[in-house]
Amino acid sequence: MELCDLSAVEVRDLLFEKKVSAVEVLEACLARIDAVDGRPGTLDPGPETEEDTRRVHAFITRTPELARAQAEAVDKKIAAGEDPGPLAGIPFTVKDIFCVKDTPSTAASRILANFNAPYTATAVERLQAADALTLGKVNLDEFTYGSSSESSAFQPSPRNPWDTSRVPGGSSGGSAASVAAGEAFLSLGTDTAGSIRQPAAFCGVVGLKPTYGRVSRYGLIAFGSSLDCPGPLARSAKDAALMLKAMAGADPRDATAATLDVPDYLAALEKEVKGKRIGLSPDYFQITFPQANGEYSQQPVPEEMRAAVLHAVDIYRALGAEIIEDVPMPNTRYGIPVYFVISRVEAASNLHRYDGVKYGYRTQQAVGELKDLYRKSRGEGFGLQPKLRILMGMYVSAAQYSEQYYRRALRVRTLIRRDFEEAFDPQGKYRLDALLTPTTPTSAFPIKDVYGDSVLMQYADQLTVPANHAGVPGISFPAGFGADGLPIGLQLLGPDYSEATLLQLTHAYEQASAGAEWRAKRPAVLEVH
Repeated sequence: MELCDLSAVEVRDLLFEKKVSAVEVLEACLARIDAVDGRPGTLDPGPETEEDTRRVHAFITRTPELARAQAEAVDKKIAAGEDPGPLAGIPFTVKDIFCVKDTPSTAASRILANFNAPYTATAVERLQAADALTLGKVNLDEFTYGSSSESSAFQPSPRNPWDTSRVPGGSSGGSAASVAAGEAFLSLGTDTAGSIRQPAAFCGVVGLKPTYGRVSRYGLIAFGSSLDCPGPLARSAKDAALMLKAMAGADPRDATAATLDVPDYLAALEKEVKGKRIGLSPDYFQITFPQANGEYSQQPVPEEMRAAVLHAVDIYRALGAEIIEDVPMPNTRYGIPVYFVISRVEAASNLHRYDGVKYGYRTQQAVGELKDLYRKSRGEGFGLQPKLRILMGMYVSAAQYSEQYYRRALRVRTLIRRDFEEAFDPQGKYRLDALLTPTTPTSAFPIKDVYGDSVLMQYADQLTVPANHAGVPGISFPAGFGADGLPIGLQLLGPDYSEATLLQLTHAYEQASAGAEWRAKRPAVLEVH
């Protein structure tokens, strides 16, 4: 096993014991990137080659010089007997939706291709202050709009390390792929409808969406401001706990950041599962589609997804947890339609700042007036998905339609939140500590198989998006493989600020299944490597 295949906690301990250096750890990750990643995404990639189809393509921008300077600083601290940060010497990647000072911050869009951020996002800043090493910016769906990372303006788009003919999920596809392939130990992603948890499930890693406001959004290029949540992707609950502890907490630059104290997530991992109440809901074992006639049709999740949940139930029951069945979550079915409306209204509002005047892409065509500059710059700079969201957001928020669509969606979001409040109410009927569900209705789908069908693509997030509407935390963790040889992910959802409990339950599952045969499998790109 190479250094870059260890856990972040293991590498941190080796560094503190002076058995390896930060530079050695970094070089192992850079070597892995050279071996499996292929060329970074660019605006003008040219024809796809056979070599491209076998690589991961997680990155848009690599920053090895910055990472080396950070690694050398960590080694100097350790050599001098100083206490390094809690993430000392741990290489990580940053989803290119976060600003990093003096580094291209593109949101995977042509309209920001030339934007070098003048400041660093709080979450990144805190990871760097904890002495983590910044490997670079990884690819995503343009402005995070998608569930496969294929909509990026920077091609080749990321591929799934387990099968490079499959998508890594989205929008944090580059983040999940970089962690799964051993290119980085940790990655910073964002979750607006499941964009951390869904790619984590597709790529067989751990992905945590914190409670809304647990991690500052300052420096995050906004999609849906009431939904966006920065969070960690890692290869274990321990690593995710270590990362979350470093970046969570109040931020005077973000009025929505929670001011509650940040617990010691690592210490919480070892607590007993005995007595925890874990719920199952029939509403999370089916996907509900609206039909043209206004009726809904239901399709059960594949049996292998259901079986993975029930196997986890057996594990938790053996550890002493109490399983509560038939917890009603009736408004889950409305999560995607509500998301269609609310997210697009917020996206349209947030995208108005990109006009070709202040920063970013500006058309080179002759223009006669300011409106012409706006129109041509935005028309050339935005891809299809931002344009669709602007148009739909403006339509459903227009005065004559606002009551029919937007205000109704806000009311239904309240109902979704109420489902969770009733399930988690400590004085209520169910008194859950967590709700256990599949993360996704399918494993990773083939590249180009779903892309272009906005509705079908969106329904890949039906099991994850309710948590964003409710603002509650959720975690996805690997739970074996399907018949197609691809990872299956399970999801735990909890009440506000229960990240410690979700990490604890995930860690308990990892420990109980540590000897399972499927745990020995490695992504296909590593078997070749």
